Amino acid sequence: MAKGSAVRQAAFRKTVLAAVVTLAGPTAVTGIPGAAAQEWKPERAVEMVATNAPGGGSDRIGRIMIKILQDNRYVPTPMNLVNKPGGGGSIAYNYINQQPGNGHFLVLGSRSLITNHISGHGPSYTELTPVVRLFDEYIAVTVKPVSPIRTGKDLISFMKRDPTALSFGIATSLGAPNHAGVAAPFKAAGIDLKKMKNVIFASGGAASTALMGGHVDVVPISVAFASSLLRNGQVRLIAVTSPQRLPGILKDVPTWREQGLDAIVSQWRILIGPKGMTAGQIAYWENVMRRMIEADDWKKELEENFWSSNFRTGAESRKFLARDHEDAKAFLTELGLAR
Repeated sequence: MAKGSAVRQAAFRKTVLAAVVTLAGPTAVTGIPGAAAQEWKPERAVEMVATNAPGGGSDRIGRIMIKILQDNRYVPTPMNLVNKPGGGGSIAYNYINQQPGNGHFLVLGSRSLITNHISGHGPSYTELTPVVRLFDEYIAVTVKPVSPIRTGKDLISFMKRDPTALSFGIATSLGAPNHAGVAAPFKAAGIDLKKMKNVIFASGGAASTALMGGHVDVVPISVAFASSLLRNGQVRLIAVTSPQRLPGILKDVPTWREQGLDAIVSQWRILIGPKGMTAGQIAYWENVMRRMIEADDWKKELEENFWSSNFRTGAESRKFLARDHEDAKAFLTELGLAR
């Protein structure tokens, strides 16, 4: 064969190979879905599932997120908030897992995903799809404005005299951050946690309603929700679980650390999808959430709600959950709640 002809045929083969790769996308070279990974988007209404009843943290945050996403047209289809309270979030997680591989279903999850599973309730995070971690928030300990308990030190004194003297309204489940907001300082003070009188509620809103009605004595809730109740004069805040004081309306509320107990507790918020979500679905929601956290209206919510931005991708979130699972298991084992 003539040298010129051989050169022309080699060039032709390269051109054909390049065209095949271009049309097929990354799959042809790496085995990773190319067009699917880049081009998936919702084709119908998206369900954002809250793990608690209206008024709870997951419900409130979900409504804020949906408004921002829809107002800015970051998602092309309608988004609906669906409340699936009960079982410390396990009902919500089991609900979306009935839609395996469906990117139209998301749960606004929290640490109860881990603590419930360790306690023997609900699915493991490994049975679901972590999508993105969004932010962290701290816990405030609340009492009625007329309560004789005026500080965290007062609460510790009451519990040391009689660990059964007070009742605690706990949102969703024992071992979750709301519960840890009082359990961690009590443990540090040497109080027998197994003697605590805990009443479980479907949401922080329900627990706070019981507090204001005189049915429970103390309720640990998110600082965002607590600040709104404080503004209305409905509660007194006696401690926060942050490492230092929080700004604004919470500037006069002392931390547990200031009151002699090194108890720092944070609640993380994460988007969780059903098992079997594709790389394309995860990538879509990662990109949407990246846009959302850069929006001015989201940054305003971060500031007003005392949220600490902590964005992580799905892969990073899965690694974080694995680490936090070990920490939570050690704490719950000490409380006698691990199964």
